Amino acid sequence: MAMTLRLPQADDQMLTERAAHEGRSKHELVVEAVHTMLTERNEFFDRMLNHGIADNCELLDRLSR
Repeated sequence: MAMTLRLPQADDQMLTERAAHEGRSKHELVVEAVHTMLTERNEFFDRMLNHGIADNCELLDRLSR
């Protein structure tokens, strides 16, 4: 899917520098960053939610009554 991305000048400069440093295109870096944000944030949220439920099982049980 094609889309336009408008970045602040400072972010575009950092992206340009990173792409040059890594020998990759800015497009590749942006696609990777979006994918990482979407997948890792969901996994992190799921882990924290499960951890919170496990740690507070007794309290949650008492509150549900």
